[in-house]
This record gives sequence, structure tokens and C-alpha cells, in this order.
Amino acid sequence: MKTLRLLLFTLSGFVFGQNIQSIQLFNPQTNDETPVIYANQQLVLSFDDLTNSSQIYRYTLKHYNRNWEDDNLFFTEFATGSLNGLLDSFQYSFNTLQSYTHYKLNFPNDKIQLKISGNFEIIVYKDSADKPLFKRRFYVVENAATLAVGVSRYADARNPDANQRVEVKAVSAGGNLSSNVNSMTLNVMQNNNPNVTVNNLKPSTTLGNQLLFQQLSLVFPGNNEFYYFDNKNMNMAADMVRATEVKDGVNNTYLHPVWAFPLNYQYQPDVNGAWYYRRNDLGRERDVEREADYSWVYFSLDSDPVDKEIYVLGGFNDFKPSKENQMQYDAEGKKYVARIYMKQGFYNYILATKNPDGSLNFGEVNGNFWQTENLYQAFLYYAPFGRNYDGLMGYGEFRTPVR
Repeated sequence: MKTLRLLLFTLSGFVFGQNIQSIQLFNPQTNDETPVIYANQQLVLSFDDLTNSSQIYRYTLKHYNRNWEDDNLFFTEFATGSLNGLLDSFQYSFNTLQSYTHYKLNFPNDKIQLKISGNFEIIVYKDSADKPLFKRRFYVVENAATLAVGVSRYADARNPDANQRVEVKAVSAGGNLSSNVNSMTLNVMQNNNPNVTVNNLKPSTTLGNQLLFQQLSLVFPGNNEFYYFDNKNMNMAADMVRATEVKDGVNNTYLHPVWAFPLNYQYQPDVNGAWYYRRNDLGRERDVEREADYSWVYFSLDSDPVDKEIYVLGGFNDFKPSKENQMQYDAEGKKYVARIYMKQGFYNYILATKNPDGSLNFGEVNGNFWQTENLYQAFLYYAPFGRNYDGLMGYGEFRTPVR
């Protein structure tokens, strides 16, 4: 146990030096973390500064092409207003062990407005946008086409129970889609996870004001339902939490171990990798923006050692592997362990392995099953006539169970 404590301290002790935590890009129109908006809608960006000081932060926006490559557009080509906005709405934490300053921004706003659709990124920085504190992707849709998304079992001869096939039908909201069809492509993403996408698909069939995407290559590993935990009440152990304690003035949340390599699909409701900050004290809901506390969360995976890196990933860390969320093997306990400093609430997470080429495998630990309920998101891009950018003509998603 002493060895384990030293290991975790070595891995995670420097997290306190990373002042920006709990970044959330939230869509108030749909009440979820899918960062897709239409004209005249706003997103909400929020984060915490653990230095608990009123730092001056700024932000700017950038436009990208359909493959998230720099399209070299000037700011004035995709937006009006100030190139650099000020993050000046903040409040201090209250009634928490961890002191922090909570920042919040609604955008686009009267300082920065967007002129075109497509792929965007918000960049938050202190001194220079070339040295960002963090970036987050979002999408602006024209609503010129309606996208219907369907999901079915894909009966691959080698893996008959592992994959899901996606089909998409795009219908014009008023006009003939075939007039500009040569510039149109479709991207499909699973569970808001930019690591799991199928990109640049041309229509398989064009029918006047309809485009069909029915390629056999539009297939995804089914994965399994996400692991989860809920520590909205840190005075008691429940909802996958094995134990809680306050040690040296810091909350600690110990999760039940999960197991690797299940043989069968195990249904449990999830939120497709999303997360929600919450604090509930004996039935009383607190103001999560300034009263939700922080805790070290201890993850563990019962498993023999494997010759691969394993990461704790989810929407809460943008599905990005890092030293902070990498698991390490504890030979004495015969399990993988990780410790992450997190704001209290309800979390979905998945354990991903890294392949030799650097790509991530999200089904190796928890299995792949065609029955799994996933969120699929379809983005229809086009290059408007006479324009030098990729616009986002339509968006559609599928959130219901596979039948």
C-alpha cells in the first residue's frame, strides 16, 4: 500500500500546478455538452481557476476547414467585432475545501459575432493567443439541410457482434442539393469523441433534394456502455463510490474497481461520455458553479498487466490522453490505478488503450458490442460557390438504442 501511495503521488502531485480545471463547453439550448449551435444561438464556456484569484483572461475564435486544418481565414472573414474578448464574469467559490474562481462566458455575444458556418475553436489565453491556456472545438450550422441518422447491427463475418453501421439521409431545407454536390462531404463522430470519426464521405446516391450516405465503410466499433460514478454527495459512498474521506484538508473519493475484457454486453444507462457537475448535501442542491467541491478520485481496474498504456478518458478531459489520466500497474494489488483531481458531480468515463501508432482503442478493455447505445453525430460540409471556406450545411444525431 505504501508503494501504491508513492506511485500515485508521483503521477498526480503536480496537478495542483495546473490552475485551470473543469472546462465545460455547454449548449443551453439542448442542455448537453454537444457544442453545436445554429445562427442566433449561444454556447456557454465555464472553467475554474484553482489559484482563487481574479486573473484577467482573454479569448479569441478561429475557423477551420472540414478536416480541422487551418484554412488561413482572417478574423474579419468569419467574424465581426473584437479580435480578442475579455473574460470578465467570475465569482469566488463558497463553502468548499478547495478555493477557486469560477469563470463563465456566453458567446457569440455583442463583442464577437460570427458571419459564417463551419468548424470553430475558442482559444482562451492570458498574455498571448499563441500561448493558449486551452482550446475547445465547436460547430456553427446553417440549417440548410436536415440530416436523418440511422444505426444498425453490422454483421461482419470476423466480428459479427462488435460493430455498428451508420446510414445518413440529407434532405434540403429548400433547394436542390445536387447543384453543389461535388463540394459536399459527410463526417460522422461517435459520442462527441474526436478520436472516433469517419470523415470525407461522398454521397452514395443523389436523389434531387436528397443525398444518401449508405457506404459499407461507415462502420464503428460498438464499444460498451461507459463506466460511471456519482460523488455529488461526498459525505457518503454510493453510485460506484466505495469510500470517501477528508485527508489533510482534501476530499478523497475511492471508486469500486471495474473489470477488464467482459465476455458479454452489460446494459446500463449512460450519458454517452458526458458529465455534469453537481453538489447535493442531504437532499439540498447547491449552486454548482461556486459550491461544488473538488476531490482526488481514485480509479482502479482489476487486470493482469498488459503491454499497453491505459488512460481514463471521457468528455470531462476531452478524450485526450495525458500523464494526469494514465493508469499505472500496482503489482501488489494486481490492478491498474489512477488518481485524478476532479470537481464533484456525475461522470461517464472509459478506459482506452494506446496503439503503437499513437491512436486510441476504446473497446479493448471494456469490449465491443453492437447492442451498445451510442451517440452518433453527422456533419454535412460544403464549399459555397465563390467562397474560400468550408461551411456546415446541416447537422443530425442519433441517440436512441440500436434495434
